[in-house]
Amino acid sequence: MSIIVKDNGNGIPLKILDKIFQPFFTSKPTGQGTGLGLSLSYDIVKAHGGEIKVETSENEGAEFTVLLPVRTIHAGLNSTD
Repeated sequence: MSIIVKDNGNGIPLKILDKIFQPFFTSKPTGQGTGLGLSLSYDIVKAHGGEIKVETSENEGAEFTVLLPVRTIHAGLNSTD
């Protein structure tokens, strides 16, 4: 399953792209961000066997794709006959 989130913001500068999933990394001024949002998202997705991909162009926004495996669970039916 994939979930795509895209914005039309300024994009992510290439010089910081490799850091965006690191805990406590933020591009915001001091006191305006914890830097945990993408890090926690990454960890949660990884814990479920998935991955997050990002595509970005400066001044054209960013697109995040969350890929999660799909598992089919077959419930067994218990019969008392």
